[in-house]
Amino acid sequence: MDEEYDAIVLGTGLKECVVSGLLSVAGMKVLHMDRNSYYGAESASLSLEQLWNKFRGGEETPKHLGRSNDYNVDLIPKFIMADGNLIKVLIHTDVVKYLEFKACDGSYVYKQGKIHRVPASDMEALKSPLMSFFEKRRARSFFIYVQDYEEQDPRTFKGRDLTRMSMRQLFAEFNLSEDTIDFIGHALALYKDDAYLDQAALPTVRKIKLYNDSLYRFAGTKTPFIYPLYGLGELPQSFARLSAVYGGTYMLNKPDCEVVYDENGRACGVKSEGETAKCKFVVGDPSYFPGKSKVTAKIARAICIMDHPIPGTVDAHSVQIVIPQKQVGRHNDIYVFCSSYAHNIAAKGKYIAFVSTLVETSVPARELEPGLALLGPVDYKFIHVSDYETPTTDGKEDKCFISTGYDASSHFESTVDDILAMYTRITGKPLDLDNLSLNQTVEG
Repeated sequence: MDEEYDAIVLGTGLKECVVSGLLSVAGMKVLHMDRNSYYGAESASLSLEQLWNKFRGGEETPKHLGRSNDYNVDLIPKFIMADGNLIKVLIHTDVVKYLEFKACDGSYVYKQGKIHRVPASDMEALKSPLMSFFEKRRARSFFIYVQDYEEQDPRTFKGRDLTRMSMRQLFAEFNLSEDTIDFIGHALALYKDDAYLDQAALPTVRKIKLYNDSLYRFAGTKTPFIYPLYGLGELPQSFARLSAVYGGTYMLNKPDCEVVYDENGRACGVKSEGETAKCKFVVGDPSYFPGKSKVTAKIARAICIMDHPIPGTVDAHSVQIVIPQKQVGRHNDIYVFCSSYAHNIAAKGKYIAFVSTLVETSVPARELEPGLALLGPVDYKFIHVSDYETPTTDGKEDKCFISTGYDASSHFESTVDDILAMYTRITGKPLDLDNLSLNQTVEG
């Protein structure tokens, strides 16, 4: 281990593994270490036995649930946008060849006690029960404007400067109702709160276009989301294979690894078992850098094992449901994620559902109830609360590039934003993913 590296990465969470892969592809010599004996860290996938050991230590795993190894339960499940940046990163690094994906069956939004399929285009808006007849026409006009909008073609602006106009103002120009704004902002643009309304409209228009582009990226899909067979735990392991291809080294089961600093307080290596590996900078999750991050929020999550699909989803094997904050009198959205044996993450006939949200009160379990109420009968339920940590510095001075925690959302967009921001801070230049070819296929 007494060698010198460009980078040492600590922790095999998804963010750390993706950054490690990107740095390896960029030609850097990378050493990747984890205190655990398994890949994934906070974003690991667990077998049934591991799930029981984590949340119900000492209890025997129920035999009727099937074989333990038939389960790959993600602690932090998130769907992948089919035309989003994570897919581009997977293709850029060639990790996509190690993975198989299957489309998500349904994308829904909660309104006044019921769930409705999310309309993502002008034609779907006309059919949606979410809106009245006249509201459908207004929404259709809005969707046509967004679909036709091209940043390089001023003719599509229709006299609007979306870099100056707020999203609230753009919605007002189409006279959209509050409920319609709610599902567009939270179920299409995938914002976690309403702060975007008073910001420039262009980023939101890009997000809505991404949703629509992802919906039609692969033939035969009903939603913009895809998910790996066998769960997200395949991603960190796939990046480990990538790192090996590019000469990187992985070391698991290093419980004592500790960051070493020079006299100026800059990270210059990592010490473990009496040896020190030197490096130019260290990347990792907050747990490896005591005092260099702070808890800014808490996330409540429920993991539920069921023997049926979520009611009202047309027997969908995999589904996302967004419960916008205003619909249940909250400041933050609630997310419902469900997958099943069809994605090889559970035994035959079993479904795994997750409900998550940002904690707002002293009773986190109660905050999950609007999402849990949508699931129907649940065989087993595990509720846990985790800290959401953010680094206190950007890493440019102390050479400690620290990832943020994983938010409550059931999709990867904010996670990928953090990964790309870390890459930019480390290398001093953004990763250009816009010109990559997306000729890969996915099972419908």
